[in-house]
Amino acid sequence: MERNKKEYAVRIIKILEEDYGHVKCALNFSSPFELLTAAILSAQCTDERVNKVTENLFKRYKSVEDYANADILELENYIKSAGFFRNKGKNIIKSAQMVINKYNGDVPQTMEELLELSGVARKTANVVLVSAFGKSEGIAVDTHVIRIANLLELTEYDDPVKIEKDLMKIVPKKYWINFSFMIQTLGRRICKARNPVHVFCSLNKICPLLQK
Repeated sequence: MERNKKEYAVRIIKILEEDYGHVKCALNFSSPFELLTAAILSAQCTDERVNKVTENLFKRYKSVEDYANADILELENYIKSAGFFRNKGKNIIKSAQMVINKYNGDVPQTMEELLELSGVARKTANVVLVSAFGKSEGIAVDTHVIRIANLLELTEYDDPVKIEKDLMKIVPKKYWINFSFMIQTLGRRICKARNPVHVFCSLNKICPLLQK
């Protein structure tokens, strides 16, 4: 491990940019509220599964008003395969109602306001801010980022909020938007939780796990 974690973090980023610098949000959406909905559904669910769910969901519900007035049982039926569908269904409807009642139907564009919505934690808020509005108020920390940030010894925590704080200290702000995308893509394609493909990992020469 290099002594200067900021330099180490930038080195990681520069290497990843060669392979994953072009990647964007893996969730499919055509409006900020669709992204918010997909991000809520993505909790403890793969993006691939969420995209399958939203393919039909977004055909049925076209506007924020559609979600706000949705029949909970019907909505649950659409999102069932995403897991935890009862809580997610309630959160989607409540968030839609709040967006209408408090923000005139527009998804808010600040971390503070997004965190007031049902089912929205910092990871979800970061995803919406970055991919819907091009804003970076933090670093989205999902299961891939949790696992790989620990493997790379960028943090020693398992808690997403503490990990985000660690990463925000060492990752320059200009990279906050792309950092999560690149780490997540690395996690999906190469550095998998099960059977990681070390030989094809662009970080294999500096990864602490492989240097031991």
